[in-house]
Amino acid sequence: MTYGLAKRLVEAGDEVDVLTMGSNGLALRENICGVSVFRIPMNRREPSSCTLWEAAHYLALALPKLKAIARERRYDLVHSHFILPDGLLAVNVASSLQLPYIITAHGTDVPGHNPHRLRILHAALKPLWRRITTRAAAVVCPSAALAEKVIRANPSANVIVVPNAFNAKRFTSNLPRQPRLLTVARMIKLKGLQYLLRALHALDQSLDVVLVGDGPYAPELRKLSTTLGLRAQFTGWLEGDSEQLKKLYETSQIFVLPSEAENCPLVLLEAMAAGLPIITTTDAGCQGVVGDTAVLVPPRDSLAIAKAISLLSRDEQLRRRLGDAGRRRVVEHFSWEGLVSRYRALYKQYAY
Repeated sequence: MTYGLAKRLVEAGDEVDVLTMGSNGLALRENICGVSVFRIPMNRREPSSCTLWEAAHYLALALPKLKAIARERRYDLVHSHFILPDGLLAVNVASSLQLPYIITAHGTDVPGHNPHRLRILHAALKPLWRRITTRAAAVVCPSAALAEKVIRANPSANVIVVPNAFNAKRFTSNLPRQPRLLTVARMIKLKGLQYLLRALHALDQSLDVVLVGDGPYAPELRKLSTTLGLRAQFTGWLEGDSEQLKKLYETSQIFVLPSEAENCPLVLLEAMAAGLPIITTTDAGCQGVVGDTAVLVPPRDSLAIAKAISLLSRDEQLRRRLGDAGRRRVVEHFSWEGLVSRYRALYKQYAY
């Protein structure tokens, strides 16, 4: 999201710098497609997650770096992705250098979005969270469902809904399909993969099953899969732009995301762009992305998931119809052109 937006802002004639967390093997400063990227030297354990200690270490190193760059580069506005931890950088720099800032919320940085994680941390940081969101010129949410949660936590925040964007041209939708069920998710309880595994146990498993992703719940999911006697392949973490992941999307037969709560999940956009028929939940974040182009099931309902898999696996015409409709929806509703225009308008409105 950040890379795609920054790249297209530069193409539109803007100057963009990005400050982010580094990791092993990445240059501390480089130019990517006209975007100046500054990285804070870090030794993250996992590419898919960030521990509390890593976030604190990042903030301690990033704040003086950002202030020094901002004094030198004389920005018009700061755009923070995530209310915490990066919003803390934005509010500090905005205060010391008299800069406006906007924030894009992504889900885990909003109280109540993920009830299984960060509840205690959100409670402890509530005054700071409210200060950051109140002082922001705008808090951008990619979905109406997440916007409601931000407003519930801070009615004083200026909340604006701007959907995430996606380049559907990355994927083709006309390759031969294999009898394979695919899911791509960060492996935490909230994603509901345990219900998918139990659903598969109730079926005559004629589909290959591939689960892409990693996270703290991965060992429990692997154990459950073994206990249920499933033939499921756990690939671990795959980079979003990897050819292996792209091929899985383009050649699988069914995609399932049984999540309990989402914001604007990229994996659904990827599956839709690849023409994959989708099974997902009635959660507002998921339903807001797929519209009427997917089979919807209640969260935490293994029986409903099993029925949906059985339905799609038997009906090739339905799979094709839903896959085609999903790709059309991505192209029509989630284009980069629309997103960049919305953000540029926000920048012009709030920049000093």
